[in-house]
Amino acid sequence: MSSDSSIETTRLGGHGPVVGVQGLGCMGMSEFYGPTDTGEALATLERALELGVTLFDTADIYGSGANEELIGPFVRAHREQVVLATKFAIERRADDPAYRGINNDPAYIRRAVDASLARLGVDVIDLYYMHRRDPNVPLAESVGAMAELVEAGKVRYLGLSEVTGPELREAHAVHPITALQSEWSIFARSVERSAVPAAAELGVALVPYSPLGRGFLTGAFADAGQLDAGDYRRHLPQFTGENAVGNAALVAPIRAIAERRGATAAQVALAWLGQRAEAHGLTAVVPIPGTRKRSRLEENLGATRLVLDKEELAELEPIAARVAGGRYADMGSTSDAREL
Repeated sequence: MSSDSSIETTRLGGHGPVVGVQGLGCMGMSEFYGPTDTGEALATLERALELGVTLFDTADIYGSGANEELIGPFVRAHREQVVLATKFAIERRADDPAYRGINNDPAYIRRAVDASLARLGVDVIDLYYMHRRDPNVPLAESVGAMAELVEAGKVRYLGLSEVTGPELREAHAVHPITALQSEWSIFARSVERSAVPAAAELGVALVPYSPLGRGFLTGAFADAGQLDAGDYRRHLPQFTGENAVGNAALVAPIRAIAERRGATAAQVALAWLGQRAEAHGLTAVVPIPGTRKRSRLEENLGATRLVLDKEELAELEPIAARVAGGRYADMGSTSDAREL
């Protein structure tokens, strides 16, 4: 991809913001994937914007707020160009690093948005997601509280993450939902059961996270044991033991297509996602691969110029059904756990 290239744009949802067809996930710049180079991470943000990436995704849980603080100066410096997305709902405890609680309480939502605005140093969040769903709190109450934030001018558009089709419809009836962020890749297609059809019906855009299977689809590692001790992927069932052995073999067709096309495995995986909008009648599909390096960013953006043919798509079609192991060790907070 040449240095002066710029990716195309699309609109999130029927009336949402116009963004580049690929966004950038910022989580790994602060936590979860081992040591990071802050200087290179910040340079990656700048390079992304130069190449037409405008949707930048963070969350209050990433680094316990540190990720919002990290990208804040960049966002403020380019506020008119950047579409800022952040999330609430996952709580952590300083005395228990492993703790993850889900909070959808309206009072909590009001505190969370103010805390995120303060860390980011901005007056408004462009796209505010409910990061995870707590079935014990009526969805109408949570989305109602989110809608109040729009009315107050603190948030422009609303999003949900890891919800089912019926939940998306219920939320959309309370206030228009602009985007659904869920895991979606050649390896993970459970979102297609009910959420994707509902999104297509309602005009909600899909924003796939972990579109590269947390790096596994790129061949960056074949077993989590190869990763740094602090890398959270070491605890994910798909990447350990016999699961990892079998799943690594499933990457072969991706690599074969990449070799034939003079592309990389990452570009093939992202190109596949880029063609899901047409396949499912969606208004837009904007994946947010996460990276901390300019070289990986540029590689990923090359996928926006790759179109897979019918034969190649057919080669990739059966892979997800053969993947062994869950996306997380505990799937309780995912939409999979609530699918009928």
